Amino acid sequence: MNLDRLRTLYAVARHGSVSGAAEGLHVTTSAVSQQLSKLERETGQQLLAKNGRGVRLTDAGRLLSDHAARILSQVELAQSDLEAQRGHAVGELLLGAFPTAVRGLFPAALERMRAEHPELRARLQEMEPDESVPAVVRGDIDLAVVLDWYNKPLPVPDGLVKAALLDDLVDVAMPADHPFADRCAVEPEDFVDDEWISWPEGGFCYDWLMVTLRGKGIEPHIRHTAREHQTQLALIATGLGIGVIPRLGRGPVPEGVRMVPVSPPSMRRHVYAIWRADADRRPSIRAAVEVLRSVGEKIVD
Repeated sequence: MNLDRLRTLYAVARHGSVSGAAEGLHVTTSAVSQQLSKLERETGQQLLAKNGRGVRLTDAGRLLSDHAARILSQVELAQSDLEAQRGHAVGELLLGAFPTAVRGLFPAALERMRAEHPELRARLQEMEPDESVPAVVRGDIDLAVVLDWYNKPLPVPDGLVKAALLDDLVDVAMPADHPFADRCAVEPEDFVDDEWISWPEGGFCYDWLMVTLRGKGIEPHIRHTAREHQTQLALIATGLGIGVIPRLGRGPVPEGVRMVPVSPPSMRRHVYAIWRADADRRPSIRAAVEVLRSVGEKIVD
């Protein structure tokens, strides 16, 4: 049986649809369908059946998909061993990272990877942790840069390895005419009566903000939400509220906004890399982590 066709079947099982598999494999839906048709001819079994407007795996399809998962894992181990024996980073490395890491960490990191490891071809996708963690588990990407908060860990599934890259401090952003704008440091309890600019409801960072403020006896008044920190800062600059803004990838602070540290400086995000344990020996993984950590240390300094 053809390995690429087994990989395609496994992708359909992981994503639950032909279109999802096509997106994960970076091919067309037609290409996925063709590969599956050829695999059915090779095996002499029907692997997919219609299910409403979509498809589902037959019993034979699920059985073969389970075998494909083990086969592909073994191939990953073989590739890791071969790359490790070669002793230097080569080939393609698929990366995912949350937006402020893409902006604040990766421009310098990718430049260094290209200079120090010319045979390594890194390809980066912007992804939130709730997308990138499953993508690593599925094998759609090789390494993800993710985050959690000092008081709200991000669950990491079994079978993944992680390495700390940096701790990202946060400040309270407020309009320049706010009563606390000239302070050297503030505490969340200072803002019990303020309106907040937050991340959208349901997201990991929104949940963290709610847990943190409510843990201090504050029921926050969330007036506006925005995903991008620059958008939050633009709203804050017009006097529409205050917000908690991490430093990584923050960019220029608009006129009319003051950034005041939280005291004590314990409010922070932990930024780290994750990858599959069966790829742990790959020099390309190790090289990427080393570069990311080195760049992160300079940002912290």
